[in-house]
Amino acid sequence: CCCCYGGWGLLAGWGWSPAAMASGGFRGVGRGGLLRFHFPPTSASALTAVSLFPNWQVRLALLQLKGLEDSYNGQVAFPRGRFSIAPFGFLLFQLGGDLEDLEAALNKTQSQQVLGSGSCSALIKLLPGNQDLLISHVTWNAYQSMLRIVKKYTLPFRTSARDSMIAGRVQTFSSYPGTIFSGDDFYILSSGLVTLETTIGNSNAARWKYIQPEGSVLEWLRNIVANRLARRGLEWANTFQRFSSGTYNNQWMIVDYNAFVPGKAGLTEGVLTVLEQIPVLVGAPPTLDLTCAHKGTLCMISPYTYFSSPPRYFQNIFNASGSLELVKKYGDWFTYDKSPRAQIFRRNQTLVRNMDTMIRLMRYNNFLKDPLSHCQGCDPSQNGENAISARSDLNPANGTYPFGALRQRSHGGTDMKVTNSQMARDYGLIAASGPTWDEVPPFQWSTSPYSNLLHMGHPDLWKFPPIRVSWD
Repeated sequence: CCCCYGGWGLLAGWGWSPAAMASGGFRGVGRGGLLRFHFPPTSASALTAVSLFPNWQVRLALLQLKGLEDSYNGQVAFPRGRFSIAPFGFLLFQLGGDLEDLEAALNKTQSQQVLGSGSCSALIKLLPGNQDLLISHVTWNAYQSMLRIVKKYTLPFRTSARDSMIAGRVQTFSSYPGTIFSGDDFYILSSGLVTLETTIGNSNAARWKYIQPEGSVLEWLRNIVANRLARRGLEWANTFQRFSSGTYNNQWMIVDYNAFVPGKAGLTEGVLTVLEQIPVLVGAPPTLDLTCAHKGTLCMISPYTYFSSPPRYFQNIFNASGSLELVKKYGDWFTYDKSPRAQIFRRNQTLVRNMDTMIRLMRYNNFLKDPLSHCQGCDPSQNGENAISARSDLNPANGTYPFGALRQRSHGGTDMKVTNSQMARDYGLIAASGPTWDEVPPFQWSTSPYSNLLHMGHPDLWKFPPIRVSWD
């Protein structure tokens, strides 16, 4: 079933093994619905071979994709043996993140990637007295991508043809028309895990040589398989890192609500696991410092908070990805802990006391007045990129900027999602659609510098309040 509310499409679907293919039929929200307005603004420069992985789950995921493709074309016939998927059809919707890195690795980019372009903000906040653990994510993306759907899948597949049900058989996630995973990424799973990521990318061109078509599985499939199979954070990380493709390079945060008891003093080890990936290197278990819950605290900026915003957290990943060179050339903007976004997180997370104040922080952008939004080398000196939820469209077109991410672009924070320990049990969340408008003017296509960009199916004015998503 599907409906639209508060700038979001809402989609709930059910499917029974082995009919994964049939469950793909509703993924596009109808041939005449949102899907006809949405096509990812990317080009296919390369495809890759599918290698051996937990291949039962890979096959089920590909059957879903095949079902979506056939349903759109008005022909559904469940394949019993081998089958093919059109390389330039719905597969492209799944490949967006992987293709960005494949284009760079194969030197096939038609336009140069924007230096410093951020992808997401994330915050995991333990409230005083351990009363709750809040998890929030803000997608940073091009404004043309703002046709959005919150999806709930109930897919009681098995770990193999004869084994038990998968742990992540029920999933709620933010998504897009035509995709069978999130892409942001933000998932609430029946395993008790909440998984989310921010893109860290790779700025070291020398590492692209390690990307090989053999012995690797693209990120979108490893993402799906780990979410379905894992029961704990370390298990998720170990599953995800197998056959790493080195594409769509992200920092993943896996929060295990099974390990959290509201109001209980201290934290159980494993409540938070962090993984980072660049080509060849994966900062992943069993390295001890990956489990960022220890001695009753969450690691990083305070005893109660973990935040994520590019660039990289683990030192070996930071060094190998080319970040040191960017810091030497452009300064603290490219550091993990001294960038404007990191400093705003560090200052403002102390104000979070409940869900409302968490939402306020994750939608925060007061760049004209906030001294931490200052941009060294920019004219004007205050910059809409330097916030928790960016509004790069508000930067003057005739300004002077040291690198591309700081200039005027149709790019910024395009949503906000947040859940807590109680809501996650019922796959619930609070979600806001569109660029932030709390302290800045709302985005409107017709009055923006980007009215000529293709945006079919979009509302003109993006001024939607947060909505509570429940599935009763």
